[in-house]
Amino acid sequence: MTINREDVVRSLGGEAAVAQMTHEQRADALEDFQMAQLDAEMAARRKSAKFPSVAELEDKIDKRTWRMGSGKLFRPGNEMGRFEGSSGSPNVKRLTPMPEKPSLYDYFALRFAPGTHLLQSAALAKARGEPEEVILGCLLHDIGGSLMKTDHGYWGAALIEPYVSERVAFAVRYHQALRFFPDAEAGYAYPVSYYNTFGVDYVPPPYIQEAYQYARKHKWYGLARAVTTNDLYAFNPNIDPQIDEFREIIDRHFKHPAEGLGYDNSPAAHMWRSMANPDAPL
Repeated sequence: MTINREDVVRSLGGEAAVAQMTHEQRADALEDFQMAQLDAEMAARRKSAKFPSVAELEDKIDKRTWRMGSGKLFRPGNEMGRFEGSSGSPNVKRLTPMPEKPSLYDYFALRFAPGTHLLQSAALAKARGEPEEVILGCLLHDIGGSLMKTDHGYWGAALIEPYVSERVAFAVRYHQALRFFPDAEAGYAYPVSYYNTFGVDYVPPPYIQEAYQYARKHKWYGLARAVTTNDLYAFNPNIDPQIDEFREIIDRHFKHPAEGLGYDNSPAAHMWRSMANPDAPL
């Protein structure tokens, strides 16, 4: 966002008034001006925005070359698995083969990469002093989207359940439902972007509402809610955390199988194998 010096000076009463201020006062005033300008711009955008209805979004289904719910490894698209074209869909990328005994780090490097949103979410949780299980939950909360975008919280929880605590799996599973329900006390508002994604008149289906009610009363609600809070605000192009920053936390709380993820005969092994080789025909 561009800041015009003349506008800032004018808002403070002119050059003479600014000259009487200390450096700290000027810094605070500039920050206040920037925040006010940002609030004004966002308010103008919301006022002028035309969000689609559920019916309008459903009308686009047979005009796409892909299913919105398919995981990003199984279709062309960006990191979030989206490709907004109706024809001439680009080819999928050739993937680097996985090591013989892949670890979570290998999946981050070769299948989830760049994974910026996951890393930013975990970095934000870490900076806020969240418990290590919340940080790990943030790091893993959207990996289910590599397999399936729809119900990605459930897919993600199923992927990690054999390797993490029940609390982490709970947080990943229920963050999906909690996203649709604000919690002012926790600092979580309904994402404006969801009006575009789901429709301005969208009402979560009964199973999502039931999952929310269950999680809201659960003793681990705070863990799942913390994932949604750090999820919502983890989109900052000026922050570029790396997976190595979380190695100690991962190694303390994620049980890496000696055989490698996908080859340990766990209930989730087949899903990791699907991500290791999404081009297998059968």
